[in-house]
Amino acid sequence: MSAVRTINIGLCGLGTVGQGVWKHFGRMRPELESRLGARIVLRRAAVRSLSKARGVRVAASKLTGDAMAVATDPEIHIVCELIGGTGIAREVTLAALSRGKIVVSANKALICAHGAEIFAAARRNGGHFLFEASVAGGIPLIKAVREGLVANRFPRIYGILNGTCNYILTKMEELDAPYPVVLREAKRLGYAEREESLDVEGWDTAHKASILAWLAHGVWIRPEQMIVEGIERITPADFRNAAALGYGVKLLAIITRDFSTDQISVRVHPTLLRRDSVLARVSGVFNAISVTGDVVGTTLYIGRGAGQDATASAVISDIADAVALLLHGKGAHFMGEEEPPALGGAVMVPPERIRGRHYVRLTVADRPGVLARVATVMAKNRISIASVIQSPSELAGAASLVLTTHESDERSMRAALRALARLGSVREAPLHLRIGDLGD
Repeated sequence: MSAVRTINIGLCGLGTVGQGVWKHFGRMRPELESRLGARIVLRRAAVRSLSKARGVRVAASKLTGDAMAVATDPEIHIVCELIGGTGIAREVTLAALSRGKIVVSANKALICAHGAEIFAAARRNGGHFLFEASVAGGIPLIKAVREGLVANRFPRIYGILNGTCNYILTKMEELDAPYPVVLREAKRLGYAEREESLDVEGWDTAHKASILAWLAHGVWIRPEQMIVEGIERITPADFRNAAALGYGVKLLAIITRDFSTDQISVRVHPTLLRRDSVLARVSGVFNAISVTGDVVGTTLYIGRGAGQDATASAVISDIADAVALLLHGKGAHFMGEEEPPALGGAVMVPPERIRGRHYVRLTVADRPGVLARVATVMAKNRISIASVIQSPSELAGAASLVLTTHESDERSMRAALRALARLGSVREAPLHLRIGDLGD
């Protein structure tokens, strides 16, 4: 491969991201070719519909309806898998890797579900798998963790990894608007998908957290092993309550590892952050990630985490690294060459070892003795109440009780929430948020 002077690239998928890659690569190609010392050609693109109108001009001779033909074409050296999902995307990726090709992907769901298989295929056949665009869009987070911070172990990585949720939460707070109203506007603007559940229920963030946990700790943690909670039940009242307590609300991925016990925790949930913290002030579709290393301390990364341009930027960055590898046998650290060290083989921390403070909002019957019964439930589960805010509820004859707690553990908190939901005076399921004492 070192003698190759013309590098051919094939795109599998020409949707939003694929069109962004085609557009920006065409604009940047002369500069990239000069910098890398090769002729770089976008040779073919596989699409679902050959007749569909697109925002970029692509010659009909370069289009095909057969993604596998692109993956197996011996004249194509770099395959960009931009299809999404875990079906044909997996088949295309494995087919390309089995032929020793370099695959560039933005597909976090694929990596989360089949990462071990993909990296094994790359090692077995001399291929490489690059995936900077799969986490945090245009922020070079994977390169930072994998290369720039290689001297570190990571006791804590946390941050905002989903721009859709961050946009919705930002607008709910700014406009004092309910979730359904802001969601509709986010869809109209193209910030939310027509089917929004993957984003707002936390699963997109969980896929990204799984990749980060593997990069940092060498262990695959599936979303079903994590705490994963979304933003659908948060109301404008929760933002007002949080503000009164000195907090903002963000959907966070939190990855922690206790190296003394070798236990790891990966969680995704809405979190109350101090209003003066950096992440609490990150608004709109932006992402922000705090990475704490045992050597470097804490580093922070902020930028556009999604969208055509941000994701295309990360894909093109991987393409440039892939070209450097093909021409010179060197470049960035290329995934697929080796597994990251397991660092002793961390195990998941049990719920009773996950400790923190909590925010609980209850809609209760507005009558004497209710608060006393709520306090009894909390006490029976060894949870100490730190503060209480009482206000009128939109439901007739009801009141809103907001409790914050002193530090307790997840197991006790779950038991208390189940018991509270069974109280006859509690009108709807409790809303539970965690308070992030993360210190960014």
